[in-house]
Amino acid sequence: MKKTDSYIRVGTTYYKMVEKPLLSGEMSSVRVPWSIETIRQDHGKDFISTIPKYDDFCIVPSHTCRQERVGRCFNLYEPFEHSPEPGECQTVLSVVRHIFGEQYELGLDYIQLLYLHPVEKLPIILLLSKERNTGKSTFLNLLKDIFGKNMTFNTNEDFRSQFNADWANKLLIGIEEVLFDKQQDSERLKNLSTAFQFKSEAKGKDRVETVFFGKFLLCSNNELNPILIQPGETRYWVRKLSPLGKTDTEIRQKLKREIPAFLHFLLNRKLSSEKKSRMWFDFSLIKTEALQRIINYNRNAVEMEIKELLTDIMDTQQIDSLSFCLNDLRSLLYFQGIDADVSRLRKIVKNHWELMPSPNTLTYTTYNPVGDLSQNVSFSETKKAGRFYTVSREFLNAYFLMN
Repeated sequence: MKKTDSYIRVGTTYYKMVEKPLLSGEMSSVRVPWSIETIRQDHGKDFISTIPKYDDFCIVPSHTCRQERVGRCFNLYEPFEHSPEPGECQTVLSVVRHIFGEQYELGLDYIQLLYLHPVEKLPIILLLSKERNTGKSTFLNLLKDIFGKNMTFNTNEDFRSQFNADWANKLLIGIEEVLFDKQQDSERLKNLSTAFQFKSEAKGKDRVETVFFGKFLLCSNNELNPILIQPGETRYWVRKLSPLGKTDTEIRQKLKREIPAFLHFLLNRKLSSEKKSRMWFDFSLIKTEALQRIINYNRNAVEMEIKELLTDIMDTQQIDSLSFCLNDLRSLLYFQGIDADVSRLRKIVKNHWELMPSPNTLTYTTYNPVGDLSQNVSFSETKKAGRFYTVSREFLNAYFLMN
């Protein structure tokens, strides 16, 4: 590196590019503010005029044709360290296949879009497994080795902190052992995943509005409630992982060696999907049972109890549909030890399920529980008259699958 390449001036501030040693034995280049007087002492006053000058910082991400100078600005997006080369990349492909399973081609699309179209909005990936050695960290480390300084690892506290300048300009933000059990965490994550502008803030400095193109990759051992996900949410791609089997202590080194061949593979591969949503993928392609389990766990507890109760009655009576008035529903829930007022039940039945009562007062069959909860409960038929709702087994199965 030439001496002049070791320094830049951005606005009125000088920076020195310092090679900082890491524990791994590698070196990392960092920009450190440097006084003009120190530069003059080290290199003489005539040296100052040779230092490259920029008006401001900018962020223009690219992995195939990155420019350090964009107009009169210095590009903060870090250089891409790899060049694609023909070769074998079976170890990398096996890791991708393990992570994405039956959605393997879509998983390759995700990484290909990161590589070739870094500003494209992509879904929040959530990798789950309560078991060890399932490849979560292996996959995140692979992406870190591919995208280098343009990926960072955060903790839950880092994400919640108001000081976010260290990750505001990153392509990938990985969070291991994620636990976002507050609504505000979930809302912030969702908003950021689709945001184009972001307020970046560093300690002791004013907040600055900047472009945001970050993608989130979350990992958790909690398969039921690592994060609050509401019914109808389409921004998450949740994968439940199985164990890898035999541990390979050299896998990271093998993966690193295959990165150039993997990039060559991606560069010459045709995407298997087309852009169908603001986060590229049609939600029907990335929806999984693991996502549905989280939604069901976070769903309104009363709504879930109603679903289980109505399904139980239909199973016991061997019927495929059931009629009820809201007071019938309240009595059934009360028998289960749940005291829910009619207005709450009406919100679930009319607003969530979008069911309409019969247009007139008519006779219908309802069911009352017989026995107690410590034994097998049976149901007795009762004829009543009222403006009742009717729900089918097919509707319940479809609603709780889609929501």
